[in-house]
Amino acid sequence: MNDCFLGIDNGGSVTKAVIFDATGREIASASEKVPMLRPHPGFTERDMESLWQANLKVIREVIENSALDADQIKGVACTGHGKGLYLWGNDNKPAYNGIVSTDARAWTYPEQWEKDGTAAKVFPKTMQRPLACQPVALWRWLQDNRSEILSQVRWIFAVKDYIRFRLTGEAWAEVTDYSGSSMMNLEEVSFDREVLQDFGVADMYDKLPPVRYSTELCGAITPEVAALTGLRQGISVAAGMFDIDACAVAMDVTDEKNLCVIAGTWGINEYISRQPVLNKSIKMNSLFCLPGYFLIEESSATSASNNEWFTELFLEAEKNQAQERGIGIYTLAEELAASVRVDEQSILFLPFLYGSNDNPQAKACFIGLESTHTRAQIIRAVLEGIVFSHRVHIDRLLANRDRPDAIRLAGGQ
Repeated sequence: MNDCFLGIDNGGSVTKAVIFDATGREIASASEKVPMLRPHPGFTERDMESLWQANLKVIREVIENSALDADQIKGVACTGHGKGLYLWGNDNKPAYNGIVSTDARAWTYPEQWEKDGTAAKVFPKTMQRPLACQPVALWRWLQDNRSEILSQVRWIFAVKDYIRFRLTGEAWAEVTDYSGSSMMNLEEVSFDREVLQDFGVADMYDKLPPVRYSTELCGAITPEVAALTGLRQGISVAAGMFDIDACAVAMDVTDEKNLCVIAGTWGINEYISRQPVLNKSIKMNSLFCLPGYFLIEESSATSASNNEWFTELFLEAEKNQAQERGIGIYTLAEELAASVRVDEQSILFLPFLYGSNDNPQAKACFIGLESTHTRAQIIRAVLEGIVFSHRVHIDRLLANRDRPDAIRLAGGQ
């Protein structure tokens, strides 16, 4: 068999490991769901040690499932959700729970920065509008509410960079993730001390790891990790990339022709361009994994995560029906939704279970429910709410570019 490579993905819902051969053919996969912690309304966290143990588990399982010898795996790379905050302490332990990108606790800070002119001041460098789920806002919240935690922090990580750190013992900041953090000067591809000072979080600067590009090597598998996983000690680990960059590459969105849509925990809508969009009509410019390209992004946590919530909470009987038929619950739900004619549908669903980039305090709701409505009609309303949220973002993107040749769609898991 050809040389093989291990990819590790930590999204907003699932931890997954996949082994590919050198041609890109999938050899084996394994996944594990890590419980989401919701200690207060608007908080979404994960225990960082539990997350690490889940990564060890899926690595062991994928190697076992592949039936490969450890020597056949020649390299490792990580990907994961963007934004959020994963803090490593001076005591060589997690300093706090990992904060996931659906977290909305820090919603007042971007609002304040828009009002007081801070957002406009930093925009020429960051090329993005600050969001509640970005590290600068989350750090500011911790600074004002849990300052004792921050004095113990050694490193500030994105989720994939945290996992790579545990694999190698080396701390690095990969550029596609951190360029979407409002901490970086995108033209200079470096963290900007003045930007952090403007946000009132200057003490973050010395806790940020050195920057690396997606394809650069960032260490090797340690002896401890080799013993825990079955990987060979010394295998090279690449920097990896933000998961929405990885999805774009996988769908061959590697030039400006096509639009990329990802229906995952977040509804991601994006394209790549040689030039950023600087008219402030879109939320996010970041650096793409291909040199010379920006990733132009419109997104919010309004996609498949809403469908998952509804399915888990309300479709227990349908789960049994799906199992009896030997199909997935989402397949059955889609069949029910398709059974409803357009003229039979009058329910609106606002998919804001995790807020919105336009208003982090937005709440989900059903509008127009009547006693005569069926479960199939409600399911259709959920799916329509998700689709139309994507449509809002896509319309904003299309206002800044020519019509694409195609829109390519992928899922988050």
